[in-house]
Amino acid sequence: MSSDDSSEPTGEEQTSNRFDRRTFLSTAAVSLSGGAVATSTASAASGQVHTEAFDGNEWTLRWRDEFNAGYIDTGIWNFETGNNNGWGNNELQYYRSNNAWTENDHLVIEAREEQYGGYDYTSARMTTQGKYNKQYGRVDVRAKLPYGQGIWPAIWMLGSNIGSVGWPDCGEIDIMELIGSDPDTVHGTIHGPDSGGAGVGGSYSQSNWFSDAYHTFTLTWYPDAIKFFVDGQQFFVTTLYDAQNAGREWVFDDGPFFFLLNVAVGGNWPGAPDASTQFPQRMEVDYIRVYDWV
Repeated sequence: MSSDDSSEPTGEEQTSNRFDRRTFLSTAAVSLSGGAVATSTASAASGQVHTEAFDGNEWTLRWRDEFNAGYIDTGIWNFETGNNNGWGNNELQYYRSNNAWTENDHLVIEAREEQYGGYDYTSARMTTQGKYNKQYGRVDVRAKLPYGQGIWPAIWMLGSNIGSVGWPDCGEIDIMELIGSDPDTVHGTIHGPDSGGAGVGGSYSQSNWFSDAYHTFTLTWYPDAIKFFVDGQQFFVTTLYDAQNAGREWVFDDGPFFFLLNVAVGGNWPGAPDASTQFPQRMEVDYIRVYDWV
């Protein structure tokens, strides 16, 4: 979900130890080509730091939000409000904090058809900007997605330097986007200075709608490669070397990124809702978990 948001980040948390660039492509060729991934049975909800195998590496849990505290933790999450001139995408909703809450140990972001602030739709947009930033690692987000013409849920990341360099120079990683008129397909995309509006990405389709059940959307981010998965199945990879060969700038080793969760209504990509769109529509998030490789 591309954005022209240029608010200045505060209290940036720099990565404690910047990973050295390594010969990832040669050591993990099987994973890059879509090979099988291994997972362990260790529970991230156990409260213990644990290690598990995935994407040819071992991973240790470093940070998480299980949304089980009975409230949204504003020590982690910010609410961005208003329409902000369509958020760079001609979106139609007005974002409000009261369109998000926790329920049954899940985060709910609800898009509604209602008039507020001069707009016909409301929803919520949450970020960790200035509160939690991350460079490299693995991200798992388990969620159930909304559907319908004009509905646009996203789980994504922006470079923490957006306030100084702007978009798209800061870089953007869309872990998951879904266009509600195509409810059985999700997309993973990166945007950078040379990507243009379309970005560089891939998609994953299944026989059932993503609104029917929870699915785990995973990103693995290395200094020279970014890979996208659904329920452990890799569907897209893009690398530093792909970018160099295409004459594009790779900004994904420049510094940390922060997380965003939102459900947009309308916009350049999905188009506006129509008579077939059912409201309200919810994105429900079970957890977000962030790992470092070891």
